Amino acid sequence: MSTIEESLRAISERVKSHSSTMATEEAVKTAVVLPFLRSLGYDVFDPTEVVPEFTADAVGKKGEKVDYAIKIDNEIRILIECKPISVSLDKKHLDQLYRYFSVTNAKFAILTNGRTFNFYTDLDAPNKLDTRPFFVFDVTDFSAGIVTELRKFEKSAFDVAAILATAERLKYTSGIKQVISKLIEEPTDDFVRTVSGGVYEGRMTAQVKEMLTGVVRTAFREVIMDTVKSRLSSALADTEEVIEKIDTPVEEEPDVVTTEEEREGYMIVKAIVRDTISSKRVIMRDQKSYCGILIDNNNRKPLARLWFNRSVKYIGLFDGESEERLIVDSLDQIYDYSDRLRVTAKKYADS
Repeated sequence: MSTIEESLRAISERVKSHSSTMATEEAVKTAVVLPFLRSLGYDVFDPTEVVPEFTADAVGKKGEKVDYAIKIDNEIRILIECKPISVSLDKKHLDQLYRYFSVTNAKFAILTNGRTFNFYTDLDAPNKLDTRPFFVFDVTDFSAGIVTELRKFEKSAFDVAAILATAERLKYTSGIKQVISKLIEEPTDDFVRTVSGGVYEGRMTAQVKEMLTGVVRTAFREVIMDTVKSRLSSALADTEEVIEKIDTPVEEEPDVVTTEEEREGYMIVKAIVRDTISSKRVIMRDQKSYCGILIDNNNRKPLARLWFNRSVKYIGLFDGESEERLIVDSLDQIYDYSDRLRVTAKKYADS
């Protein structure tokens, strides 16, 4: 795991657990921003490299400062403005960054509340800060793609041209994703008419429009979920080990570490089926790829599999002809599959 990933993971846990203590800008700086800058290779203890409370006379507003200015090769390249974690970031928070950006050699600006990081540059007009960020990420929900983009801001790899080469694509991709997300939750009248035009041929009354809006919203979500499920299945088939067949003996694997999350998941499954089958018959057998939950410790009687050793976690269910894996965002979501787990347990109850 890289230094950036390790740091982001630590920051993420800190924000999730202690966000209530980050009610001030200073708390956000100490708990989030400085560790974040360190992960990118900047010396936060060197005031000539990470300049706190940066001010420039040319701005014209006495006493106005930017929280941090990052110097690379003795040139100011990144400006950073911090807000309390409770603040919802908006264009109005860009005023100081906007003014300082135009009077320095800064090429990038970051606005953050400790949870969300908005990255800006001057794609629309030279030396004039854009009002729309080209890159946004939530520190509590980062991915491999986000880490890849952040690597470009590392001190050792900082290259303005390389970042700008992808900044425009990122900006418009981000903007379009926001539009799509809004359409999913609040389909516009025009969108509803467009997608339902070839399906519904009647008159578009107010009552029909209300009905179709709900249908479009549901269909939109289902299309996305079907696509995600299909892509995950393909990726798993291409990149993961072949899943052992049910009738193949499962051997204990060396160097297997059972995580606390796997233990809790096992206990949840065990509690769900206890009214269907004796809890003494529900056994956990951990493997490198997944944590298996078996009936009678028999690999021919799989109850569930916990695929938790990866960034996207899911549970494998066996109430059909073969294992079906379903994404679980939290342990509590296992309860959503209680009925299906009981159906599987019932198959083994009398055997």
